[in-house]
Amino acid sequence: MKIAMLAPIAWRTPPRHYGPWELVTHLLTEALVARGVDVTLFATLDSITAATLDGVVPAPYSEDPAIDAKVWEYRHLSHLFAQASRFDLIHNQADFPAHAFAPLVDTPLVTTIHGFSSDRILPMYAPFQDRVHYVAISDADRHPDLRYAATIHHGIPLDDFRFDPVGSDDLLFFGRLHPDKGAAEAIATARAAGRALNLYGIVQDQGYHDRAVAPALDERIRYHGAVGGEARVAALGSARALLHLINFDEPFGLSVIEAMACGTPVIAARRGAMPELIEHGVTGFLVDTPEEAVAAIDRAGEIDRAACRRAVAERFSVARMADDYIALYRRILGG
Repeated sequence: MKIAMLAPIAWRTPPRHYGPWELVTHLLTEALVARGVDVTLFATLDSITAATLDGVVPAPYSEDPAIDAKVWEYRHLSHLFAQASRFDLIHNQADFPAHAFAPLVDTPLVTTIHGFSSDRILPMYAPFQDRVHYVAISDADRHPDLRYAATIHHGIPLDDFRFDPVGSDDLLFFGRLHPDKGAAEAIATARAAGRALNLYGIVQDQGYHDRAVAPALDERIRYHGAVGGEARVAALGSARALLHLINFDEPFGLSVIEAMACGTPVIAARRGAMPELIEHGVTGFLVDTPEEAVAAIDRAGEIDRAACRRAVAERFSVARMADDYIALYRRILGG
């Protein structure tokens, strides 16, 4: 089985700090290679992989201002699709632009939809659903007007996330600083609970950061920026609970399962995929109001941190994700 894995080019694969689509692409690619699948990864040329790396984009457009996103995205796509016949299947992780090329080649195409943003993108999905096999990353993110080949939850490498059996008294926010992700709600909830809060993540909306986050920072509400590597793992594990009080229908939420892998329970708004990831009262709490969020903080000590990690091992491993995709590939290819 020869697979062409199409990565996004916003960030390197794997990303240095932020880049959830690139991270999932990396994890799946490496797991497939470990299983003996012949994978060629089409990604930025600074990417790191055990697969065969191919590409033309010299650097990620979010890191190098000389890279025009639209120009290089289409150069990236053209480079892959010009050699589509070399592969048994193309797995697209880079959103809808690849669909424009799908009718021009015979190679089967799988698209993992990393979050269905709005009905405005339907014109680049619905007309191609007889040609492209769509994968949802949660049942909550399935659009009623599309047919899906599968729902495949993301997986993470459990061994990369050290278990912290104790945590701390502090709360955690881990995500991009944007109104969708609820940093302001996390700050308000932490203050109401009388607890310190550590915030981590890139500033995606500078106005929101300046308006809703920066003025609230003090000795107990601390913003640390984006972190990777060991600092990231330490941050995810050394908390009483992760506050994920989102203001949108989150399609998945990697930080939720990463925190749980480290033993940190999650207090999340009952929206999007959260009920698929969190078992209420076992690995965290699903809440509908600010008052419920504060009460959940008080109850976080009741959660068995080892149970959080077990849930990730049982349901959200990279091995399970890779097995699910291989089964899908075989079904599409007829065995």
